[in-house]
Amino acid sequence: MQEDRRGRLHSTGEVARELGVSTRALSRWAKEGSLTPALVTPGGRYKWDLEDVRRQLRDMR
Repeated sequence: MQEDRRGRLHSTGEVARELGVSTRALSRWAKEGSLTPALVTPGGRYKWDLEDVRRQLRDMR
């Protein structure tokens, strides 16, 4: 995935593939409060800013 620096929000699947983690892990971390998605849709789906997720993961270490 080419990084989009214009602030495009990505699906959980796109971010999981880019980072090499499972979609379940991303969703679990969001539910636990370890990661904060950029947006939660009215249907409950997470949308992510890839660079923000990378920063949050670095900060978790």
